[in-house]
This record gives sequence, structure tokens and C-alpha cells, in this order.
Amino acid sequence: MNRDSGATAPVIWLITDNKAGHRNQLRGLGNRLRVLAGADLHWINATDYPTPMWRALTGIAPASVPNLPAPALIIGAGSGTHRLLLALRRYRKAKTLVLMKPGFPLRLVDAAIIPAHDKVKPARNILITEGVINAVTPLARLTSKPEALVLIGGPSQHYDWHDDAILSQLGDLMARYPEWRWTITNSRRTPKALSDSLSELQGPRISVVDHNQTHEGWLNHQFASSRAVWVTPDSQSMVCEAVTSGVPTGLLDLNPRSGSRVANGVEQLAKKGLLAHWADHASIMAEQPERHDRLWEADRAGRWVMQIFLGKYQNKDGERTR
Repeated sequence: MNRDSGATAPVIWLITDNKAGHRNQLRGLGNRLRVLAGADLHWINATDYPTPMWRALTGIAPASVPNLPAPALIIGAGSGTHRLLLALRRYRKAKTLVLMKPGFPLRLVDAAIIPAHDKVKPARNILITEGVINAVTPLARLTSKPEALVLIGGPSQHYDWHDDAILSQLGDLMARYPEWRWTITNSRRTPKALSDSLSELQGPRISVVDHNQTHEGWLNHQFASSRAVWVTPDSQSMVCEAVTSGVPTGLLDLNPRSGSRVANGVEQLAKKGLLAHWADHASIMAEQPERHDRLWEADRAGRWVMQIFLGKYQNKDGERTR
């Protein structure tokens, strides 16, 4: 509670379509708002509240509204949440915020947080981020142990995917750095043939973990115990999670497709020195003597939301009054 203003903690509704990447964005921003303002977070599954287009267009809330405390702010991520978000835009005078560039006019919501690769002009109510928000918290320090994490995605519209290229680069890394321990995980988009080939790498110094065997905190735990991360560039969410952790991050080499906004966004992170290409693998595998540049867009976004919507819930230092 902010004792200066008498304001109670803000109630925030997080509308999800339950897609992992979209839920991760909501979780990252929600976690920061909980730290900065003591936010009372409530998750809403958009599929539980089917919303006809006419309600979205007119801003009339569904006949069945979630039985939750009245929100100060409603946040949606993913196109599957947009109809419900728009239908709630006049509900109890709550403010509305959309994550990622939506398919509807931005004037229909109070604010938006959009990655730079979507090329939207900045405005007072639009925050442009480097990559996508995620729930990873930067590490205070890196381990000195020679342990590496490998995150494997799969075919996408942004890069030419080749299983053999991924396996060849992994084999090269392991041959160049035989003293290292490796943890490799796949994703729901990883081709079965590649997942099978990765499983065959299991050994004394190589652990292969199927994504179905991981839990919500698994990735953060792996970052904390890793001195290097290698990631396929097809998932900007995955790339941004690795960069946010502060662990030196390298990209496995895949050819970007012409005109891909995601590929351009990943390349911009490389140009800013936040990650390295395959050809510069030595810089990733070398022990880092000091902290290097990192990204924490969830924190920047949280502070921006505080500034434009939730100022009465913060103290003069921008942190929640305890």
C-alpha cells in the first residue's frame, strides 16, 4: 500500500490465449508490476469468454464478466485475446493495454507495448521494445563452471531450417570445447527427426531434456547454472530470454529469409552486441571477466506502465511502498 496516497494495490487482469510465448510476455510484465506496485494479478483465459465481434467493436462487455475484483488495468497478449480486450475497454473505467502490434486500430486501446521490428511510430501511449518482453530476470553474476545451454526451435517463416546444419554446428561446438558440460532442450516446433537425433547425443557430459519434461522455472534455473547459451534464431522470444538472462548468448547459424521482421529484429540485437553469431563462437565460450550489456525490457515496460497508468501506487523512487 502507498501510505502517501492511501491507494490500495492495483488490480490487473491478464488476458491470455494460453500460447506459451504470449503467456510469457504477460508473466514478465505482470511480475514487474507486482514488484513495482504490489499489483494484484488475475489471469483470464480468453477462450472461457467467447466474444462476438459486435461486442468488440462497440466496447460492450460480455454478458458473463469474470467474477474478479474490478481492474485498474486490463492487459491482453495474442490475437485470440483481442475481442475480449476490446469488449472490456469501457468496463469499470479500466485502462486497456495490448502487447505486440494488434490487427485493430491502436486508438481502440489506451496503450500498447510493441517490439521495434513491427516498425510502429513511438507515441506517448506506445512503448517500443527491443525484442519481446519475457519473464526472465537478469542474473546478478555468472557461474564460472564450463556449462552451456542449447535451446533448439524449429521451422518457421523467418529462417531456412536445416536439421543437418543444427546437428553439425552442435557437433563442432562439442568437439572444440570437450571440457564443457552441455544441456540441450528442444521445443514444440522441433522436427521429430531432429529431436530423435538430439536424444542420441545423451552421454556423461551431455544432457538432453525434452521440452515436455520441463516446468515453469526450469529455464531460469538453467540460465543460472550456465556460462554460455546457444540458441537457434527462429524464435525471437527464445533469443530474448537468453539475452535477458545476461548469460553470453550465441546464435546457431541459419539463413534468414528476405524481409523477415523477426530476422531483422534478431540481427539488431547482434549489432548492439547483445549476442554473437556462430562465426564468433570464441567470444561466447570465453570466460567473461565482467558484466556486459544486457536487456531487461520487462522492467522497462513495467516502469513505463507505472508512469502512464499507475503513478499513484508508487513512491518517489518508483518502487512499491512497503
